[in-house]
Amino acid sequence: MLYPLRFRQIASRNQQWSANTLRGAFGAAMKRLHPKAYEQYFAPRSLAGPSGLATPPRPFVFRLRENEVGLNLFAATEGALGVFQDGMRELGFALIDPPALLRLPLKPSAKKPATNNITKLRVRFLSPTEIERGAADAEQVEFGVLARRVRDRVSTLRALYGTGALDIDFAAFGAAADMVRTIGTELKQVREERVSKATGQRHPIGGFTGFAEYEGELTMFVPYFEAAQYTGVGRQTVWGKGEISVEEI
Repeated sequence: MLYPLRFRQIASRNQQWSANTLRGAFGAAMKRLHPKAYEQYFAPRSLAGPSGLATPPRPFVFRLRENEVGLNLFAATEGALGVFQDGMRELGFALIDPPALLRLPLKPSAKKPATNNITKLRVRFLSPTEIERGAADAEQVEFGVLARRVRDRVSTLRALYGTGALDIDFAAFGAAADMVRTIGTELKQVREERVSKATGQRHPIGGFTGFAEYEGELTMFVPYFEAAQYTGVGRQTVWGKGEISVEEI
């Protein structure tokens, strides 16, 4: 479950934003307006999660477009909705459409016969993506590694902010993903960094962009990757990293 919110900037408050600067300003606004919600959603405490997560993911990601800002919110409650809308309003953004809850099923739909036997898939990495800590450089993205990161992110978001962790056999999921072959890639390294206003320290937020193509028994994985189009995948998604799209080929 998620709320894919869209905002436009009020003309009188016109300002150029990057995902990094918007995230910082939004956090400051939330801390000022709703300090308890800030602790809950913007600075959640550590937990023992999949793949050794040191800190839990935030329940939102930004998606900057030419004329609007997307905010995918995974904390699907009325209280969270109000808090996030207040934060964006404080920065001079107005909601474009009324909030609408989107449910993303994680099983192939029987109503879509065309999805019953998907054997080739292309995943596009639309913003810098870093799948593993310290491994932003990539010549090839193995499907098994990518699918595990998608699975873990979706499961952790559900556990923290939704209906509960995925009720699946994680080992079997990973073993099936390892059987999928990489048949083509076109990836390039992007080097970016952000500067913390609080400490003055520079932090890398780069990764790779481009696409990877896969072949194998992919049908069971497609719903997870469709969900990942909203959640993002990999590290630092809250800054806009790890945005993907997926298409059958």
